[in-house]
Amino acid sequence: MAVKFRDYYEILGVSKTASEDEIKKAYRRLARKYHPDVNPGDKAAEEKFKEINEANAVLSDPEKRKRYDRMGSNYQEGSDFTPPPGWENGHVSYEDIGDIFGHGGAGYDFSDFFNMLFGGGGVRQTGTGFAVKGRDIEAELPLTLLQAHRGGAHLFSIRNKQVEVNIPQGVRNGTVIRLAGLGGPGGGRAAAGDLFLKVKLQPDPLFILISEDDIQIELPLSPWEAVLGAKVQVPTLDGSVEMTVPPGSQAGQRFRLKGQGLRTRNGVRGNQYVKLKIVVPTMPTAKEKELFSRLASETRFNPRQSFAGGR
Repeated sequence: MAVKFRDYYEILGVSKTASEDEIKKAYRRLARKYHPDVNPGDKAAEEKFKEINEANAVLSDPEKRKRYDRMGSNYQEGSDFTPPPGWENGHVSYEDIGDIFGHGGAGYDFSDFFNMLFGGGGVRQTGTGFAVKGRDIEAELPLTLLQAHRGGAHLFSIRNKQVEVNIPQGVRNGTVIRLAGLGGPGGGRAAAGDLFLKVKLQPDPLFILISEDDIQIELPLSPWEAVLGAKVQVPTLDGSVEMTVPPGSQAGQRFRLKGQGLRTRNGVRGNQYVKLKIVVPTMPTAKEKELFSRLASETRFNPRQSFAGGR
C-alpha cells in the first residue's frame, strides 16, 4: 500500500543536517505553540501537534532518524511512498516519545506513513483519535506553623476556584502534596494532569522555627518576676501551659518545654524553647516611681559591677 511521504524536517522547520539540539529546540518551540492546553478545541492545532510529535519521535532518536534518512532521501513531501519488503518490521513504543510538558506519548495517533516505515506493533491505538494527558501544574501552598502542625483540611485557591487540600501532620517547608487530576485538562479523552503543591511556611507572630522540629517563643517578664520567680502561662501550639520561672532569672535565658514543638510524620514531637525578655513599665504611675526610687536607694546591686576599675 502506498502512502504519502512525510518530510519530518519540513514539519519541524529544520534542515536535514540539523543537530540534536537544534531539533530539540525546534520541537519545544512548536509544541508550546500548538499544545492542546494552549489551543482548546482547535482541530487544526491538534493535527499540527500530532504531526510535530510524530516528527520529533523520529528525528530525536538517532536510530530512527538514520532509518528515515536512508529511506526518505529519494522522496519529496507529498509524493507516494512504498517501502521495500522487510521495512515493516521496525518497532516503536510510546515510551520512546515525549512532549514539551514532560508526558509520555500515550494515546498519540500516528500516521500510516509512520506505521509503514517503523511498524505498528508497538503502538497502542486508542480508537478515539488524538489524546494526550494534561500537563502537570506546580503551585505554592502557604501554611502557618499551626496548620503544618495540626494538618487536616485546608481550602486553597487556584485558577479562581477553591480546592480542599488534606494536609498531613508534620509537613515542612518544601513538602510536596500531589492532587491527582487537578492539573491541566487532557487532550481528547485523556486524563487531566496533576496539581503539585509545595508547602511554604509563613512567619508566625509568636513562634519562630529554629530547627526542623523545634520552635521558640520570646516570653516577656517584669523585673520583679525575674527577681522573685513566678509561675506564668506560656503559649504553645496546643494551647497555654504553666511554666515556673526560677528566682534570679536573666534576660536572654532559655528554658525548654520538652515535646511541645512541631509534630513529625512518625508522631514524635520536637521541643519548644522559651527565651526570657525582661520589660519595664514605659509609663509608671507616681506610686510605682516611688517604689522604684526606694529600691534604688536601698539596693546594693550594681549591674555594671564587672566594669568597676576599668581595664
